[in-house]
Amino acid sequence: MADAPTPIVIRRVKKVVGGGHHGGSWKVAFADFATAMMAFFLLMWLIAATTKEQKGAISEYFNNPSMMDGRATAPSPGMNGPGGASTSLVKLGSGMELKKVTTKPADPKEIKRLSKELERKRLETLMKELRQAIEASQALEPFKDQLLIDITPAGLRIQIVDKQNRPMFDIGSSALKPYTVEILRELGAFIQTVPNRISISGHTDNAPYGDRAGYTNWELSADRANAARRALIGGGLNEDKVAVVVGLSSSVLFDKANPQAPINRRISIVVMNQAEEASIAGNGKDDGSLGESLPDGAAVAEPAAEPAEVPAEAAAAASGGQ
Repeated sequence: MADAPTPIVIRRVKKVVGGGHHGGSWKVAFADFATAMMAFFLLMWLIAATTKEQKGAISEYFNNPSMMDGRATAPSPGMNGPGGASTSLVKLGSGMELKKVTTKPADPKEIKRLSKELERKRLETLMKELRQAIEASQALEPFKDQLLIDITPAGLRIQIVDKQNRPMFDIGSSALKPYTVEILRELGAFIQTVPNRISISGHTDNAPYGDRAGYTNWELSADRANAARRALIGGGLNEDKVAVVVGLSSSVLFDKANPQAPINRRISIVVMNQAEEASIAGNGKDDGSLGESLPDGAAVAEPAAEPAEVPAEAAAAASGGQ
């Protein structure tokens, strides 16, 4: 036994290489899962994007896909045979009862109020644009302290006032100074760009005018208003846009505390709102809202806080002169 040979054992190890024909099966499963998720999210997006009426129409189609009224018990005959797409029309909103929308008649007072508010905003925008144009204009910028702009019940008012050493007219005359003509022509070109009509009124101080018999401050203020009208037209303003030209003498003083102050001698131009235009045209009751055209309505058109806008130099007292 001791001399018996030792048996030789040969161990064969079989190496199994991973992969094979089933190595990519998980990829197919994952692709199916990704496709299903994409379809699910697409469905969710379509549901969120459709309206109630469209959802009702889809529901009605699946409840009754046939062309006959009532619930279908068999697939409806379509263009591609039984079970195919139905040729019936889909009636939107048939799957749910829609609420009827009722509108209340508009209140005339509310419409009038909104119209006035809208027009006032438009005039405020116009006033802002005019002030910007004055700042940008080389011709108007030196005289900006003689241009007073505000909004009155009649519309946007532009007042050109006398200054201590810079009057608009020759003393006791309706002849415009050259720089006044330039101011009015610049304003005429600007006013031409808006659809509103305007009124022009002339004012003097209360210094008596006695050079000619029968020619008073009333005639002088009217002549000055008419001279301003001609200068505005010379600047490009259409003559049809002028609705009123009136002289008010010293009946509507700007500085009531000092009747002979230079600021009382002025030309007032009002870009009228629709209500004022209708009143002037005779389509409405004249309630005196044209503050610069009628003395009785001047107190309405003159805001109580307006004297605060008066430049200190323009409001300084001056000696004599219309």
